[in-house]
Amino acid sequence: MISNRKLEHLLICENFNVQYKNKKTGFNDIDFIHNSLPEVDMEKIDLSTEKFGKKLDIPLFITALTGGHPKSASINKQLAIVAESEKIGFGLGSQRAAIKNSELEYTYNIARENAPSTILIGNIGASQINYSMKAIELLDADILAIHLNPLQEAIQIEGDLDSKGILDSIGEIVDNVDVPVMVKETGAGISAEDSKLLESKNVDFIDIAGAGGTSWAGVETYRLEDKYLGELFWDWGIPTAVSTVEVSNSISIPIVSSGGIRSGLDAAKAIALGADAVGMALPFLKKVRIGSDAVINFIQNFKKSLRLAMFLVGASNIEELKKSNLIIKGETKSWLNERGFNTKKYTRRNII
Repeated sequence: MISNRKLEHLLICENFNVQYKNKKTGFNDIDFIHNSLPEVDMEKIDLSTEKFGKKLDIPLFITALTGGHPKSASINKQLAIVAESEKIGFGLGSQRAAIKNSELEYTYNIARENAPSTILIGNIGASQINYSMKAIELLDADILAIHLNPLQEAIQIEGDLDSKGILDSIGEIVDNVDVPVMVKETGAGISAEDSKLLESKNVDFIDIAGAGGTSWAGVETYRLEDKYLGELFWDWGIPTAVSTVEVSNSISIPIVSSGGIRSGLDAAKAIALGADAVGMALPFLKKVRIGSDAVINFIQNFKKSLRLAMFLVGASNIEELKKSNLIIKGETKSWLNERGFNTKKYTRRNII
């Protein structure tokens, strides 16, 4: 039953270590060039963005998290209240459970009831063409996310192993819905090649959801009796920093960088690498267990660290942060260079 599976996923993420074991996001390989003469008033730095259809006070999304089980309702309510008050985006988990069982609709639509004006993102699978309009209506969504999770499906007990026609299905959804469409991975990253294919289908946004945060192969491993494949592929994927560079250098549509983002400093690095906003899921799930105050405090610390990073590179807004100078080193540099990306282009972007 889908609802029970959603609860299992929640409990596993809340109570077990589900993060990548050995593969990191790559943000430790990114260093900003310090600006001793920032010529910026730190208190007047503008953290807002309007790239996603509505103004966000900070470039942050609570990325696809939960729904489809009664326990999800209280989590979505708390997070929606926070998203509204802090003016950040909020993405719901896959809506298939509610579309198949109307008794579960409230676990999703409770989000709009408590976040009437901020960006809400619906969520369906790439093959679920017939669910697209219902998903939008159920949530009164501003954006419809189509999630890609071939790794999770391959490990999952109930997984769908037939991915034929997925790209064409995405194109059909884009053509048939009346809201912008975001395509998002679920923790294994998106390559330059795949981003170009998605752009060719006229998707509006991409959330790269790279490797280094939550491993959904890991989550599914906890549900398996035979854990061989799950353990073997636990660390599969493109690191978040790498995927951010690959995609931002290959397409022209707005990008969300998620997958192991844990602070405003991580966010600053992702944006300087080419992202337009960042997303987090697991940290919000952990904090909401403590209470709304813990979530708000986490967001405030995120804002403080993002603002300080911007001050120290002399960026007065997000667009200036995207032009700041940085160094890419280590495994991230090796990966990108092997893939044909010039990492030196980031080092002297502000030299006249």
